[in-house]
Amino acid sequence: MMTKEEKYNYWLDTAEYDLNTAEAMYKTGRWLYVVFMCQQSIEKIVKGLYILYLDDYFPRIHDINNLIKRFENKLPQPISEEEKMFFARLSAFYLNNRYPEYKSKLSSQTKKSEALEILNKTKEVFKWLKTLKP
Repeated sequence: MMTKEEKYNYWLDTAEYDLNTAEAMYKTGRWLYVVFMCQQSIEKIVKGLYILYLDDYFPRIHDINNLIKRFENKLPQPISEEEKMFFARLSAFYLNNRYPEYKSKLSSQTKKSEALEILNKTKEVFKWLKTLKP
């Protein structure tokens, strides 16, 4: 059986992989997938932190704020309103395969400048989230 630390490292590894994928998608001009992979990377590192702060029975949700709210009171520093707004923005880019028309709409609305802004902010927030590991 994996320890909490090993489970955290698993989620961290997959989160880093997703962040690298977001960078690759930026280089190929797939703006929607840049932001989707940014969402995935932050969601996964938050799930890793959830395991360390609570347990590994996190709910099957993709709303980053909803996940982090469950252990926010245990963090060494509070989550700022700016970060909460960013998490809400990212969560809106979670792609559910059951709704292809939603994906099509998001794809047409996602621009290069927005993708770059979200990618850069994700890198910054990701680095900060790593410092919250107890």
